[in-house]
Amino acid sequence: MDEKIVKLREMVRDSDNIVFFGGAGVSTESGIPDFRGVDGLYKQKWKYPPETIVSHSFFEKNPEEYFRFHREKLVIDGVKPNTAHLKLAELERQGKLKAIVTQNIDGLHQSAGSKTVFELHGSIMRAYCSKCRKVYDADVVNHGKNVPHCTCGGIIRPDIVLYEEALDDDVVSSAIRYIRNADMLIIGGTSLNVYPAAGLINYYRGDRLVLINRSETPADRYADLVIHAKIGEVFSQI
Repeated sequence: MDEKIVKLREMVRDSDNIVFFGGAGVSTESGIPDFRGVDGLYKQKWKYPPETIVSHSFFEKNPEEYFRFHREKLVIDGVKPNTAHLKLAELERQGKLKAIVTQNIDGLHQSAGSKTVFELHGSIMRAYCSKCRKVYDADVVNHGKNVPHCTCGGIIRPDIVLYEEALDDDVVSSAIRYIRNADMLIIGGTSLNVYPAAGLINYYRGDRLVLINRSETPADRYADLVIHAKIGEVFSQI
């Protein structure tokens, strides 16, 4: 067995307060494209740059185009949790993993059975009125036609954090608290280039910092263990 996998196993065995911080790479093995990968959404041609389409100002000015993009590119039906999601849920049931802090909006961690999940960028599995805040079934946004409107006249939107919008203070505070108190922090499937989310890992104070990603990240040099591989393949061995 690879020496790094052996070390990872030992670190997990000796820890009982693990926090996992993950990004798009966690869900690519479920068939959800990585936004910034070689074939990611940000590399695909569109009428407008994807970064522009998923911004607050664009949503306000051109909701028709936003929802066309949302339903075609952000909503992927039939996806299921992969090995990484399932292993994390298993570690939580064992009492080792205390929380998941994710940048993903796909809801796959919850589908796998994880309970304590902090979604920094929200979730496409929820929707609400942008005017009166009334809660709606996400299907209205994800699979409806045209721009969905509330009974008050406001636009129903997905409960995700668009560019130019702030992260939820309560979610961030909770994520920081768990990361700060963790005896082991596993970072997986993220390039750590999206801020302010990526900055939350700086609150970790332990000596079991693990980085699992297919490519190098800015935090590699600070980690106690770095594994450049698909996270699902790595988690299948622990």
